Amino acid sequence: MGRWEPNTRQRLAKAALELYSERGYEQTTVAEIARRAGLTERTFFRHYADKREVLFDGSGELRDLFVAGVSQAPGSAAPIDAMAAGLDAAAGPFTDRRTFARQRQAVIGANAELRERELIKLAALSAAVAETLRGRGVPEPAASLTAEAGMAVFRIGFERWIADGEERTLAELMRDSLHELRTVIGADRAAREGAGSPPSPG
Repeated sequence: MGRWEPNTRQRLAKAALELYSERGYEQTTVAEIARRAGLTERTFFRHYADKREVLFDGSGELRDLFVAGVSQAPGSAAPIDAMAAGLDAAAGPFTDRRTFARQRQAVIGANAELRERELIKLAALSAAVAETLRGRGVPEPAASLTAEAGMAVFRIGFERWIADGEERTLAELMRDSLHELRTVIGADRAAREGAGSPPSPG
């Protein structure tokens, strides 16, 4: 039942998120998700390893887009500019998915296991970006610092994007957060130079 329907994966994800929101993540079973979607448990397991992975299905795509954006930045781009290109690329899949993202984040925020999984996802993304920066010739610790800064910009931009009443795009909000980061770095550098201290690298 539903085996060959092209939207099976989306139906399962929609059903899962509805049930997680209504009943709670821990109280929801795979059987209930499949039933809500009008499918079988066997069909569910063809698409997802377990009910947790429904919420993290796009992690690989997000990593690939971020890494591609960083790696395809002009060779002359500074590390933070290459990271900015990655942020722009990563924002793409979130277009028109704000409602889903809000519901998903509410479910994750209510469960310690899911919050831990989200942190692991961001750590893996940071590691992939740092590796890509190193491949561009950025030394350590600059590569890891830039990648971690990128994750902070992504996380803060995302939190602002899913806030009630927010209408700007994720890309716009991440660019705004990145601008704030650049302002802080510039102010710190100016203060250090004005005090006669050696400027920080980068």
